[in-house]
Amino acid sequence: MKQTIPLLAALLLAPLLGLAAAEPAKPNIVLIFIDDLGYADIGPFGNSKVRTPHLDKLATEGMKFTSFYATPVCSMSRACLMTGCYNARVSIPGVLFPKDTIGLHPNEVTLAEIVKQKGYATCCIGKWHLGWQPEFLPTRQGFDHYFGLPYSNDMGAGNRGRGLPPLPLIKGDKVIETEPDQSQLTRRYTEDAVGFIREHKAAPFFVYLPHTMVHHPLASSAAFSGKSQQGDLGDAIEEVDWSVGQILATLQELKLDDNTLVIFTSDNGPASGRAAPPYRGSKGSNFEGGVREPCIMRWPGKIPAGTTCNQIAGNIDILPTFAKLIGVEPVKDRVLDGRDITTLMFNANAGPVRDTHLYIGGDKAAAIRQGDWKLFLKGDGADKKTKKAAGTKTKPPKGGPVPSLYNLATDPGETQNVAAANPEIVARLKKELLARDAEIQANKRPAGQAEGTK
Repeated sequence: MKQTIPLLAALLLAPLLGLAAAEPAKPNIVLIFIDDLGYADIGPFGNSKVRTPHLDKLATEGMKFTSFYATPVCSMSRACLMTGCYNARVSIPGVLFPKDTIGLHPNEVTLAEIVKQKGYATCCIGKWHLGWQPEFLPTRQGFDHYFGLPYSNDMGAGNRGRGLPPLPLIKGDKVIETEPDQSQLTRRYTEDAVGFIREHKAAPFFVYLPHTMVHHPLASSAAFSGKSQQGDLGDAIEEVDWSVGQILATLQELKLDDNTLVIFTSDNGPASGRAAPPYRGSKGSNFEGGVREPCIMRWPGKIPAGTTCNQIAGNIDILPTFAKLIGVEPVKDRVLDGRDITTLMFNANAGPVRDTHLYIGGDKAAAIRQGDWKLFLKGDGADKKTKKAAGTKTKPPKGGPVPSLYNLATDPGETQNVAAANPEIVARLKKELLARDAEIQANKRPAGQAEGTK
């Protein structure tokens, strides 16, 4: 009888223990989001002029994504990242300026609000750029802590002759400085992120670190200024790499490595010059150089080390992926455009999660990729307002008028318009693009409107 009771207890507890074992692990998450970093601006993606040892290590220990998409400019890309939707669906059409009275609608469910359902501590450290009024700041969008600039670092007094107010550095929802020393921003952001990790090491945490660099005006601290072989841009990139190293060293010191997913990517193509070959275009363009971004993901023991995934993915996929990883049901009362890409993360040879990607020009779909085929319905797929905000000009496609069709497998530089030779593919992709855009336009959700301006 003495042995029967423990045995009976074990039998009764077994199903509960099984349920507990089935619960997905809740990894800590660090998402590092760089501003204006092009596809080939770092070592793992082909830049041999800058020193990026920590990013090189991250790639060696994780997975590179080679078809990872963002949008042509800042606010659009951040809206996609935060909501898992194309920016047109959530009515963030381009770059938000200090004069603008809109922001990401408070009713949108953000990355931070997804992970908070499982008790995560959350912080946003760096450039927000989804509305600067109090109701739009990160602390109203699921983040426990915020430290950074509410928009781009060139949107302060005296820049571009816009007559703007002094650039605000915000902590929580209060301005603590104006016109901060930009050479110290990367260092200050990094120190704040490391401090947050140390403070919350005992519980799951989500660190969103959207660096101000390498957006113009470029700046770096004395330890990096003038030290690279690629001028101010190289200096800023090498300091960003140092920042990555500080994050990784802290995770290792605290023995959090094996239970932390680290993601490194960028918001749009390079503002300095053009994307490195073979890709064409830069910030402000929907050519591949303007929207295809470097992306590295590392989670020891889960993501296979030293691997490369060539399937289509992008920042719209991050939200449903986080939901899957931590065991949260995605929101069901609205459409999401992103897909869970955990199968790709855990197996570089997995089949496509989605074989179609839309390229948004302002607030409408202007190009589409399906498999290796990419079709433009107009110019370079970005509207004039978007290109003006980016401060870039990209020549229209060669090879005749739009629609323009490219095979990215054989022509990644988008130099040969083969629309005339493939009318059936043009017709199929055009029909798909127009149908998808019509659905977005019919079901788009409003941006938030600042109090007192409605």
